[in-house]
Amino acid sequence: MLFKNIVGQEEIKARLIHSVNENRISHAQLFLGPEGCGSLALAFAYAQYVFCKDKKEEDSCGICPACLKCQKLVHPDLHLVFPIALSKDVRVSDHLIADFREAFISDQYLTLQGWFSNLGAENKQPVIAVDESAAILRKLSLTTFEGGYKIMVIWLPEKMNLQSANKLLKILEEPPAKTLFLLVTENEDQLLRTIVSRTQLISIQKVPDKILTAVLQKQHGLSADAASKISFLADGNYASAKRLISENENAALYLRLFQSWMRACLKFDAVKVIEVIDEITPLKREKHKEFLNYSLGILRECLVMNYATTALVRLQGEELEFVKKFARFIHAGNCERFIDEINKSSAAIERNAAPKMLFMNLSFKANELLNITVSA
Repeated sequence: MLFKNIVGQEEIKARLIHSVNENRISHAQLFLGPEGCGSLALAFAYAQYVFCKDKKEEDSCGICPACLKCQKLVHPDLHLVFPIALSKDVRVSDHLIADFREAFISDQYLTLQGWFSNLGAENKQPVIAVDESAAILRKLSLTTFEGGYKIMVIWLPEKMNLQSANKLLKILEEPPAKTLFLLVTENEDQLLRTIVSRTQLISIQKVPDKILTAVLQKQHGLSADAASKISFLADGNYASAKRLISENENAALYLRLFQSWMRACLKFDAVKVIEVIDEITPLKREKHKEFLNYSLGILRECLVMNYATTALVRLQGEELEFVKKFARFIHAGNCERFIDEINKSSAAIERNAAPKMLFMNLSFKANELLNITVSA
């Protein structure tokens, strides 16, 4: 992983590079940042820079044997720990290391949801269990393969259970020589205070809108208006921005389905409702969630139109024309409940709810809510 491939975070990159060149590498560092800011990618780029045999002023060389191994996450002195779904055959990260390498290499802004989706384990609990701590202690007790640092990257250490976390305390305080821990977290408050106190904090911020907009234009070929809209909605989360691009590619389909669905729900035309549900149901689960997220976006734009100003509505073309007509049905009397029902449905999809039953139940709720008057 090269620093140059990470969106923004220039100050953090410079700080990490300086620490290596000045030989001031703290043995345990806590990369703290929200989802989609690039914290895991930064940890891997930092590890690659430490291992690089021909370091440059602003990045690793990218072509030496150490860099090539790091880019494939196969460097023998780079050890990885990440949340897993425990089963009889899966007890530690090494049991899924090939899957993780493939997932990260294909998406360097990998999220926990994306990782578990790749595993087909969305309805299971992510955990770093006590067996993992024993594996970490064993690996770090060995000598290095290439004579330099041993680097242990722990992604989302907040998923450690109490036994696992407690086992790491001593080695974090007194690690073997030339050992570097990089803990990458999104929720510092969920970590043991004793773990946080043993690490140097590297605080990573959201990607600024201006930088994210420019990247979306350059790397994804979006227009300035489209990139600005997605950057605003993503709120500094590059992973969310890429998801929104995917959703926008399906916007025409989702708009047509949402229009038909709401029209059928308003007077509850059972035949039309079933027709729309029959069209939605065959889509994959991720598409069901995308469609519900799209529905939430339409509701939010309706509220903006009703209670702010049309100039703030971030829609164009057919979507804007539809919202102008539909906005009168979304108001203070029903919006909170409507959004809550859609969010609950999205959560139910995560738990493998039957889509046909779910969307029929949501249709009944929509009929009730759409017919609440503004005065309510």
